[in-house]
Amino acid sequence: MLVREQLAALEQVQAAQALAVPAPIAERQDHLLRLKALGPAFAATLVSKLFYKDFRDRREVASYCGLTPSLWKSGGIDREQGISKAGNHRARHKAIELAWLWLRHQPDSALSRWFRTRTINAGKRARRIAIVALARKLIVALWRYLTTGLVPEEAIMKV
Repeated sequence: MLVREQLAALEQVQAAQALAVPAPIAERQDHLLRLKALGPAFAATLVSKLFYKDFRDRREVASYCGLTPSLWKSGGIDREQGISKAGNHRARHKAIELAWLWLRHQPDSALSRWFRTRTINAGKRARRIAIVALARKLIVALWRYLTTGLVPEEAIMKV
């Protein structure tokens, strides 16, 4: 009984928060909820931490999350030092968490197949590096989906 009462109270709070959300943000949440692998809490977090603002291009989206490569050039030496981590750390964490969820719930999408082919014989470290690349690709694909309506390749939509 106690758990049921707590769940009912939580649902009432979430319903009240949903009414207080501005229309464009609520519309973006609804679009994200149509994709399999995204629930209401995760979609609300993504919209409030990342997709609440308008970006000009894909590079700006990835940079905001801190998922862009950090280059080091000195003389004739050109090296990548990993991701920059200069963006919104909460958005970056959510993007990486979403990438793992995407692999589980969207196994036949083009992005999931890309990850599996890259990491078919790879170790744990290579998989962790590749998941960051998948997170960057996925965030850009979701941004395109929200701005142009282009669904990520072969992604499964909820019924």
